[in-house]
Amino acid sequence: MKNRLAKVVAGLIILFIFALVIYIIWDNNRITIAKQDVLVDHLPKEFEGYKILQISDLHSKEFGKNQSRLLKSINSTDYDAIVFTGDMILKSQSTNIKPFYQLLEGIQNKENAIYIPGNEDPEAYYVNSKDVLVKSKFIKGIEKRGVKFLESIYSVKKNNSTINFVDFETSILNASQSDKQTNGIFLPEYVQTKQYIEHRKSLIKEMSGINQLKKNDVLIALNHYPIVDARIDSLLNDASLKFRDRKYDLIIAGHYHGGQIRLPFIGAPFVPEGWYKWGGLFPPQNRVKGLWEYKHTKQYVSTGLGSSNFIRFLKFRLFNPPEINVLTLKQKIN
Repeated sequence: MKNRLAKVVAGLIILFIFALVIYIIWDNNRITIAKQDVLVDHLPKEFEGYKILQISDLHSKEFGKNQSRLLKSINSTDYDAIVFTGDMILKSQSTNIKPFYQLLEGIQNKENAIYIPGNEDPEAYYVNSKDVLVKSKFIKGIEKRGVKFLESIYSVKKNNSTINFVDFETSILNASQSDKQTNGIFLPEYVQTKQYIEHRKSLIKEMSGINQLKKNDVLIALNHYPIVDARIDSLLNDASLKFRDRKYDLIIAGHYHGGQIRLPFIGAPFVPEGWYKWGGLFPPQNRVKGLWEYKHTKQYVSTGLGSSNFIRFLKFRLFNPPEINVLTLKQKIN
């Protein structure tokens, strides 16, 4: 009797594991569309209903031959701008760039297409043998496929109104500053070269266009890394930075993957965040994904599409399907 019961229990366990594996494979390869309305106090009527499609953290994942299933989802979605918020490649040293390029080649609406790099993407610049700063092959390939590499500001105008998309990290700097090490943020080697420091000065000069925004101007910052509450407090207290002068209507980010592994009734047990206690273990669940507001700064974080191999045997998503995001700007009615 005991042996029979043991066999039944063992069979049920095997069946459960098999079912779970099948579910994980299915869940990791479907595509969901997360929609979110974002209220903007002073949104001009020209941009009422303006839609931003966010693609984040692809990590070289393929959704069908030549990204056919992902492209079907994107090309059947109505949007005004499409933003790629980093980590399109699995690892910065990876040569598997093809899945991202195939995606870019198949997207039909690239009228306003913008890319910012993530920590796993190939470096954007290098200094050549003539001591000249040049864009990497990876970035040139993105631009060749009709996507803007955002380093400073990209503006979309309608009549007398403008939406300004800015690189967050550049937008907070003053002219005398360059990148500095920040908790949880990876800095590529080229940012410390004298050639890039000079280039960054020109980017900050370009950014000066948002120093005096008009009432009908909207300011949206793109960043691969979410800007956590503690960092916002730190930025507000740093008089040498421009952050306190910026009135961002929205910050759009990725990086967290929604925790990648999510547990029922618990949520994400971990996100990669240097500003959190224990490096992101047991993070605040209302800061892992989606829309939130802190000290008048709205922020939206996508769970993205792919999986990180930070821990090799956990290179999959659990109860956390891949997603693309449609953010719709709407006038806040007081």
